[in-house]
Amino acid sequence: MGEMAFHIPAVWYWVWVIPVSLGGIFAWRYQRNKTRLSNGLWFSAAFYTFLAALAMTILGTNNGPLIAISLIAFVVILMAIGVTFALQAFLLLWNAWIVWHREQHTVANMLTLGLGIFFLILPWLDQLAGRVLPRSLDAFLVAVVNLSLLYVAFWFYNYLTMLVIYQFNRPRLNQDYIVVLGAGLLNGNQVSPLLKQRIDRGLRFYRRQLTKTGHPVKMIFSGGQGSDETVAEGQAMRDYAISQGLPADDAIAETRSRTTLENMQFSRALMTTTARPPRVIFVSNNYHIYRAGMIAQQAGLRADGIGSRTARFFLPNAVLREYIAVFVRNKRWHLVAFGGILVMSGLLAWL
Repeated sequence: MGEMAFHIPAVWYWVWVIPVSLGGIFAWRYQRNKTRLSNGLWFSAAFYTFLAALAMTILGTNNGPLIAISLIAFVVILMAIGVTFALQAFLLLWNAWIVWHREQHTVANMLTLGLGIFFLILPWLDQLAGRVLPRSLDAFLVAVVNLSLLYVAFWFYNYLTMLVIYQFNRPRLNQDYIVVLGAGLLNGNQVSPLLKQRIDRGLRFYRRQLTKTGHPVKMIFSGGQGSDETVAEGQAMRDYAISQGLPADDAIAETRSRTTLENMQFSRALMTTTARPPRVIFVSNNYHIYRAGMIAQQAGLRADGIGSRTARFFLPNAVLREYIAVFVRNKRWHLVAFGGILVMSGLLAWL
C-alpha cells in the first residue's frame, strides 16, 4: 500500500465546491424553515458528495495507512448496514416482543410487530404469486411492491435524516414562553413518567435561562381533559411543575386542547401580545418534536422544539407512528407518486 500512487489532477479538487455549495443551500433553507422535509434532500446531497470528495482527497494523499484505515472503515460500515437490512424482520420482531411485555397492547404499539411479520412473509408471498398468477400479472405486482417499498423507504430515510438533525436544536436563552405539550394522565389525575420527562426538560431550560440571564420564562402546560381523566392534563402538569419549584406566577395551564394542533393554537392565544412576536419554544418527546414543529408552523406559531428522552425500546414504534403521520400530511403528492408507480409497473410488466 505504501508504494501505491494515485495521481489526482489538481483541478479535480474543485469538486469540493459541490458539497460546500450544497451544504450552504441546506443551511440557508434550514435556518428559514427547520421543518421542511425537502431540507433532508439537500443535506443528503451535501453529505454524500462530501464523502465522495473526502475519499478522493484521501486517495490523493498517497498515505498508505490512512487509505487502509479509511477503506476498512468503509467496508465495516457497509457490512453493518447489510447485516441490519438482512436481519430487519427479526430485529423488528425482537423489538415487538420487548414492547409487548413492557407497554399496553395497542395498535400503535404493534407497528414493529406488523412490519416484522410483513418483511418475514414477503419472500414467500412472492414465490406463491409466481406459481399461481399469470406471468405478466406477477411481474406487475412485483414491480408495484418493490417500487412502492423503495419509495416509502426513500422518504422514511429522508424523514429520519430531518428528525435526527432537528434533535440538535439549541434555542437561545432569551425565550418568553415554553409550551409543554400534554400526554395522557395515569389513573385519570397523575402525571405519567413520560409526561414528567417533558415537564422536567422544560424546567431545566427555565432554570438555565433564569440563571444565565435573570429573565424568567412563562411556562404554558397544554392539555385538555380526556374522557378517562378527572382533571385536565394542563392543570395536572402545572401542579407538578409548581411542586418542583416553578413559581406559580410563571405557570399557565391551557386546559382545552385535544390535539397537537390545538395545543399550539390555544397556547398561542394565551400569550400576551407585545410590539414584537413572542419568542417561543415547545417541549415534547424527542421522537415527536419534528412533527410538532410542522404543526406549530401550521398554527402560525414560530417556535422550535426541544425533546425529552424516550426509552430506547419504545423508539421504533414511536418513530414509525410519527413517520406515518408525516407521510399522511402529504398524501396528495404521494397518491400522485403511487399513480406513477402503477403506470411504470405496467410498462415494466408489458416490456
